[in-house]
Amino acid sequence: MTELKPDLGRYGVWIFGAPTPDEAVEIEKLGYGAVWIGGSPAGDLNYVEPILEQTEALQVATGIINVWTAPAEQVAEAYHRIEDKFPGRFLLGIGIGHPEHTQEYRKPYDVLVEYLDALDSAKVPTSRRVVAALGPKVLKLAAQRSAGAHPYLTTPQHTGEARNILGPTVFLAPEHKVVLARDAEASRKIGRETVDFYLNLSNYLNNWKRLGFTDDDIAKPGSDRLIDAVVAHGTPEDIAKQLNEHNEAGADHVAIQVLGGPDKLLPTLEELAGPLGLKR
Repeated sequence: MTELKPDLGRYGVWIFGAPTPDEAVEIEKLGYGAVWIGGSPAGDLNYVEPILEQTEALQVATGIINVWTAPAEQVAEAYHRIEDKFPGRFLLGIGIGHPEHTQEYRKPYDVLVEYLDALDSAKVPTSRRVVAALGPKVLKLAAQRSAGAHPYLTTPQHTGEARNILGPTVFLAPEHKVVLARDAEASRKIGRETVDFYLNLSNYLNNWKRLGFTDDDIAKPGSDRLIDAVVAHGTPEDIAKQLNEHNEAGADHVAIQVLGGPDKLLPTLEELAGPLGLKR
């Protein structure tokens, strides 16, 4: 990669669906550099401009556009629409989704390559797109065909291994879940409610096994060891320390997903801002 890495700041916020513009304003005020629109958001990207219009420098990224459900031509057209209005403030994250949830799921790697080819043809620059990547093969593809990788539901150990595969010049932005609560069992309960969905999905299960988790760890409802590794909890300082392990392992940016309900989003982010060293 010869382009400069995207600069989203050290920390951003990952949210299922788009935040309201008012939430985005508060997130920017707290010092977070980006909001990630999570899930499989629509390919028209109509939810992006309202956020950018109300904020000054906050970046918006998708985490991720599903290549099975959002046509590349539609996404490319939407990308250029946003880029024309808000140059350099939108990062396109794409991914292949889960084989269990796509009836026509076939040779996902090839489909992802075809999608990237279509984005190339539509002149979506590699410097403003990232790929959801867990395993070595897709991480290498992300390095070759995009600005970098956006791994989901991983650990600092994975971040370190991904950095070794990607090399030093490629953007790496893992997601990590948090529960701001001092009661470990209560925090794990909230974490398990979210992680449970992924304990049926082969790509996550295989990735955890590569990281050394056992069959017992990844069997439902997930061991304490697994939950503690993928859901940071405790005091703001405890959580900040765990999130910072991603930076120490080679992450350029960490996308924080707050668990526990929508009402926890801004209060948790406010509590974390100080320990994370964010400027308000």
